[in-house]
Amino acid sequence: MNWDRPILTDCGGFQVFSLSDLRTISEEGVEFTSHLDGSKHFFSPEKVMEIENALGADIIMSFDECVGYPATYEYTQNSMERTTRWAVRCKEAHKNTEKQALFGIVQGGMYKDLREKSAKDLVQLDFPGYAVGGLSVGEPKDIMCDVLEYTTQFLPKDKPRYLMGVGSPDYLIEAVLRGIDMCDCVLPTRIARHRNSLNITSEN
Repeated sequence: MNWDRPILTDCGGFQVFSLSDLRTISEEGVEFTSHLDGSKHFFSPEKVMEIENALGADIIMSFDECVGYPATYEYTQNSMERTTRWAVRCKEAHKNTEKQALFGIVQGGMYKDLREKSAKDLVQLDFPGYAVGGLSVGEPKDIMCDVLEYTTQFLPKDKPRYLMGVGSPDYLIEAVLRGIDMCDCVLPTRIARHRNSLNITSEN
């Protein structure tokens, strides 16, 4: 990449959400069907770690399922618990711990009790940093901010806290006010690629 500064790679969890018509989730991992030729591609937590270790990014993510909005409590709970089990497998499979920081991803949809359990379970695994996933997936802004503020209180203040998939200026401010250290989003590059301007309103 010819980039001598820190690099972060995601795990593919958002694609589990965005390509829902082309994937099948099991306890072992996720099978995707190519939209190009129909070929099958299977990703387990171990395979994701193998790929991220090979890429050599400074910060890497454990494999998760990003649940859309709305989602039932039962589905969200099952997904969150599986994400935690996958985090355990990712930590066990991570081979480059000295040079690559593996973050656990908090899930739980818009259900505060599930967010709390997810965060506490991941903190017990002692990751070097924690990401908050599964927000900004279609829910109203006030719900997102409320769930985020509730979630961050269960994450260590002395480790990086990363909000995934948020990049508009107003959301960045909301995130920082709630204790978030890092954000990422495709929005800035998408705006540049399509030569669009960004209009922020109170309803965004």
